[in-house]
Amino acid sequence: MAEFFLELFSEEIPARMQAQAVRSLSIISTGVLQDIVLPGTPVTEFYGPRRIAVGFEVQPKVVAVHNAQRGPRADAPPQAVEGFLRKNNASRDGLRVEDGYFILTTSTPERTAQDVIVEKLPSALAKLPWPKSMRWGSGGEFTWVRPLRRIVCLLDGEVVPVMLGPVTAGNVTEGHRVHGKGPFEVSSAAVWEEKLREHRVIANPAERRARVAEGIAAEAAKLGLTVAPDEALLDEVTGLAEWPVPLIGKIDNEFMELPPEVRELSMKINQKYFALRDETGAPAPYFAFVANLAADDEGKAIIAGNERVLRARLSDARHFWTLDLKTRLDELLPKLEKITFHAKIGTQRQRADRIGALAKEIAEQLGADGYESKQAETAGLLAKADLVTGMVGEFPELQGIMGGYYAERSYHGWDGPLVGQAIRAHYQPKGPSDAVPSGIVAVSVALADKLDTLREFFAVGEKPTGSGDPFALRRAALGVIRTVLENGIRLTLKPLLKRPVDDTELLPFGEGQPVEVAPKYVDELFNFIIERLRVKLRGEGKRFDVLDAVLAAGEDDDLARIMMRVEALSNMLNTMDGTNLLTAYRRAANILRIENAVDGPHDVSPDPGLFEQEEERTLFQDTAGIVFGCNELLRNEDFEQAMTMLAAIRPAIDAFFENVTVNADAPDLRRNRLRLLARFTGAVNQVADFSRIEG
Repeated sequence: MAEFFLELFSEEIPARMQAQAVRSLSIISTGVLQDIVLPGTPVTEFYGPRRIAVGFEVQPKVVAVHNAQRGPRADAPPQAVEGFLRKNNASRDGLRVEDGYFILTTSTPERTAQDVIVEKLPSALAKLPWPKSMRWGSGGEFTWVRPLRRIVCLLDGEVVPVMLGPVTAGNVTEGHRVHGKGPFEVSSAAVWEEKLREHRVIANPAERRARVAEGIAAEAAKLGLTVAPDEALLDEVTGLAEWPVPLIGKIDNEFMELPPEVRELSMKINQKYFALRDETGAPAPYFAFVANLAADDEGKAIIAGNERVLRARLSDARHFWTLDLKTRLDELLPKLEKITFHAKIGTQRQRADRIGALAKEIAEQLGADGYESKQAETAGLLAKADLVTGMVGEFPELQGIMGGYYAERSYHGWDGPLVGQAIRAHYQPKGPSDAVPSGIVAVSVALADKLDTLREFFAVGEKPTGSGDPFALRRAALGVIRTVLENGIRLTLKPLLKRPVDDTELLPFGEGQPVEVAPKYVDELFNFIIERLRVKLRGEGKRFDVLDAVLAAGEDDDLARIMMRVEALSNMLNTMDGTNLLTAYRRAANILRIENAVDGPHDVSPDPGLFEQEEERTLFQDTAGIVFGCNELLRNEDFEQAMTMLAAIRPAIDAFFENVTVNADAPDLRRNRLRLLARFTGAVNQVADFSRIEG
């Protein structure tokens, strides 16, 4: 085996592009060189601010291959022969006749690994995808993320002279832009990595990331501080420094009065600084950052420069903070009339009115008193008001968070903190690992925001598709599910899904009595939420088929109650009685499916006078007990006991199948026994439709 090593050295590559670029390089390289790469060969990947590189083992050559393939019969039409040749990219010169068939003989000559690399690699590398690229070079035709300066391409230490754009590969690369000692030659991946370290470059991204994380943690510990976790920022900084040197700077006390989110977002977005915490977990007046060089003065000048830059950044933030506080949050509502939320839906002011009203409705459904429901309405109305503040204009990521702070300043007494907390939390949960809001007011506003988004977009036909979800409706639905389930909220969901401007349709039902039918999008939206619940259960390794079985047993739009039933049924199915009951149900359902096709359906109540065996009478009595007993238990939400009662029918159905012949010779007896099985499956289905359960 021979070592193949490739480095592409350029001007600074944006940190967010590096990891994906080296993965693409790895896939492309092993793909086009598959003739010399053994399946499963491990690939070593390196990336950093100015380089991406891969190394893996290859075979030194591709052996010659001779192949004989049988084609059409010798007397086949010319069109068939021509099609066979086109398919194999061959000519008639390679054909011979043997045993009445055309035989095509092809040969692939022996090739060295270097020949394969030179032939296939350059054109493939030119197609390496970048989110953004630039044209450069004398002709201006070659595109790359940044100007490409050097290529190292080695096969067992020997240069493979591939060309990419205007650059021809060699065995020379460069180290650190400041600490490096000039270009140097390399002969293998190991030598390349070792010499880069001598030239102050850590090529291995995992090692560089660990050095950043451990370095800033060690520097912070010297001051009795800890680093606020931020994996995304850690990844980004890893891609910015070839030779990371951790340093600590100080924040002026005057800026510690700013909300910590403002201060820390400004540090992160603009300067890539890490926030620090004191021993109580409170924000500390320090920040950690990483320099890309080791200064002679131990970084004092670098620290001073970064403190000066941060001082200017935070001064701007303080200006916005001071200016925004001069206006009460509710006084900003008229400005929302000038902001369009969506062309088909309306303005942000209209949205604010809807969220406020819906938050109040939810709070009342959750049992809030008049004071709490008023707070929920106020918080919902003001949740989007900070969109027109200077701070959110500068940092859109702070929408909602700043509204919470401004509400606390606008409303004094008990109202301020609760309204502010609800506004601050109304986007939660933002992701799968984010906490859900808690408390009636905060939960009501968070649900109102998400449900309003869902119902408005569904009402105007802007639903997610298989290829896209531009308005993040799947995330909103999952946020509703998590907020409801993790808080154990009892909420009748469907009435909340109907827009207040839409009338409920009245359709004739029964003896002229009308029945209310909600707009079509309400059912579509509810089914969409249920589908996200299925996806959630599947992702957690739980049985979503049990959810389908419960939903098929009857309409229910209380997610908490639905999941209580799912949990109880899952527990019952995990018992021996539950497993055997499912088996018996399937046997009964299969018999009914076959016999119903003959002379069914058999859904009439069985005649006890036709029972000949004790097993029939026992099954009839037990199903009667389930019909009445389970219904009462389900109404009282005693789901575990309902499942226990359901499982208790297992001995009766087992005995019935063991001792009773369903398809009796006497027609009346046969029909009566089929009706008894139909009664049994119907009794089970009122608890859950067992036909939906898998396995």
